[in-house]
Amino acid sequence: MRQLVVGGTTRPLQWRLEQLDRLDAALSAHSDAVLEALAKDLGKPDVEAYFEVVAVRQEISLCRRQLRRWIAPKKVSVPLSQRPGRAEVIAEPLGCVLIIGPWNYPFHLAIQPLVSALAAGNTAILKPSEHAPATAQLISSLIGEAFPPEIVQVVQGDGSTAQALLAERFDHIFFTGGERIGKLVMAAAAQHLTPVTLELGGKSPAVVLRDADLEVTSRRLVWGKCLNAGQTCIAPDYLLVERSARTSLIQSLGERLTACFGEEPLDSSDLASIVNDAQYARLSALLERARERGQVLLGGTCDPERRRIAPTVIQVNDREDPLMQEELFGPLLPILEVDGLEQAIEWINQRPKPLALYLFSSSQQSQETVLNTTSSGGVCFNDVVMQVGVPELPFGGVGASGMGAYHGKAGFDTFSHQRSVLRRPFALDLPFRYPPYAGRLPLMRRLLG
Repeated sequence: MRQLVVGGTTRPLQWRLEQLDRLDAALSAHSDAVLEALAKDLGKPDVEAYFEVVAVRQEISLCRRQLRRWIAPKKVSVPLSQRPGRAEVIAEPLGCVLIIGPWNYPFHLAIQPLVSALAAGNTAILKPSEHAPATAQLISSLIGEAFPPEIVQVVQGDGSTAQALLAERFDHIFFTGGERIGKLVMAAAAQHLTPVTLELGGKSPAVVLRDADLEVTSRRLVWGKCLNAGQTCIAPDYLLVERSARTSLIQSLGERLTACFGEEPLDSSDLASIVNDAQYARLSALLERARERGQVLLGGTCDPERRRIAPTVIQVNDREDPLMQEELFGPLLPILEVDGLEQAIEWINQRPKPLALYLFSSSQQSQETVLNTTSSGGVCFNDVVMQVGVPELPFGGVGASGMGAYHGKAGFDTFSHQRSVLRRPFALDLPFRYPPYAGRLPLMRRLLG
């Protein structure tokens, strides 16, 4: 697979566009099958599942429009002493890349990086998540129909398969998943000095101040937290609510939850399931402990047979609470009171840098304060999750929430090497640069400073 890249086959614009066309045609032919597979694996409503298809198609469309400009050599000015030389930077393919997908968005987060990799002129091996078997099988079939194996291959299997792949030498590894596995991926990549992109996660906070529109805020929070049953890396993980707004916000959240999922949310066709028994057991144990302590404010019902958990709002009073230790990745929403934005920022800065940070406030000054005094992969004001829907915004983490970025030009750059090129003519070969150097220093100082 690497030989295609080394031999120059993948470099022309036309080759890259052809691969994007192949992928787009396969996606069109199998879009209904994608929805079915996601329903089997995660119980996703059709509308939520369709988001995964739309995200990939948006990425393909953007790459088609911009690829000619992205691959064009970028001219760089040269100093007077190097003229008439010409300098440029060429974005060249890395080679054969490995993409390891997650289970929460098993189609979108495996295929969207592939779009960037192909646009950058690479070949690729995809390892879809074994925890979403229907989607993994669909990806294998779709890719097998669309591409010859020397361009893209799909390798299915469990963690041992991933380990075997990581033992091979790739030219880039792109991993989406949790921090623990991310460390293992990085350690394996270090054996070959392979560059990595790690799209991880963390506890993304949402701050709600008293000057926010609480009705709109609650609608957006409920949507973002309940999307995919909370199994979204940029879902709001916990709320920091200004004390004077707490009661009104909780009431508004309750009304919105009923409006979205009815009086019996476990029976709602608009609520996805928890992916497997292990994740369900983890979440239900956290919920049961909170119930025993009298912390459940809204929701709290469960159905182990269908692996469903109702969206649940839980009162938390300190950072030592079990709900505040790790990313929840489920429909449990802790809510903590703060005196104001300053205390909220103090809370945030005492934790690892999150993948996303949300602020609900009408104050431009508060927004600027958040930008100037915190660090996160991305920021969204007065909404949640929607930042990922802007195709040209780079998406990625910082610190414990990940490294590297993709989407749009950022994805193209991730899978490209920026190669520096200097072209010099044989003419004007000035002798003063060559030994012997005796007596040359004053002239060098005048010419070069």
